[in-house]
Amino acid sequence: MAEYKTYETAWCPGCGNFSILECLRTALEELEKDPHEVVVVAGIGQAAKIPQYINANAFSGLHGRALPPAAAIKMANEKLTVIVSTGDGDTYGEGGNHFIHNIRRNIDIAHFVHDNQVYGLTKGQASPTSGQGFVSGVEPDGNNDEPLNPLLIAIATGAGFVARGFAGNPKHLVKLMKQAIEYKGYALLDIYQPCVTFNKTNTYKWYNERVYELGDDYDPSNKINAMEKAMELGDKIPIGVVYQEAKRTFNEKNEVLKGGKVLVDKKTDPAAVNKLIKEFI
Repeated sequence: MAEYKTYETAWCPGCGNFSILECLRTALEELEKDPHEVVVVAGIGQAAKIPQYINANAFSGLHGRALPPAAAIKMANEKLTVIVSTGDGDTYGEGGNHFIHNIRRNIDIAHFVHDNQVYGLTKGQASPTSGQGFVSGVEPDGNNDEPLNPLLIAIATGAGFVARGFAGNPKHLVKLMKQAIEYKGYALLDIYQPCVTFNKTNTYKWYNERVYELGDDYDPSNKINAMEKAMELGDKIPIGVVYQEAKRTFNEKNEVLKGGKVLVDKKTDPAAVNKLIKEFI
């Protein structure tokens, strides 16, 4: 039976990341994924500390650069379950270009974005998803920029699995994480996660008054309807699988990788590799 351990964190008391970490542990155990089968990849930020707090394989990279190594890991060994844990600034700000182009490639990874609508590691300035007018310690007159809508961008760009969760609804969040991990292709799960220290607007109370679960009557295969749901960000905000369709993954489309071929099992010629290296010296 798969069993995961979590460790002491450096997060503020009340941070939504605690719930996300516990939900990740529960989801992996319920899916019976052993720790050696899982790689958690991150960039920089509070969300990016997740790999340090759970006993799976881990890769911690640069700010906004979690997706390239995650993609490389999946290309090299398709047997691994690859999970990316990043924040809204890390993904939609510094990593915005990688976010869009990973959708195009459709590499089989689950991407959990801790969306607290603020840069929680660097004194709470506005992030790409902060609301217009959001006041912070470094923006006392309010944020002037329009917020990005990551779900709408993902659907419009061609993502096959697009979902939104809420750290304050862990039972529902575990279900979404399991669906994202099991989906064959790039799966985006944007998770509303209150930052109790720097974001005094989007609090647990604020979310609890607005979020609602999409019902069984909702059809996630209808792209136009999904885009409308992605734009529903007023007094009511839907959580759940907003859009889903089956698509061929990067590995399935690639002549070298398709058919379950694994790069790490492929024999290499050291002499040929050394010859190539010497050409760059």
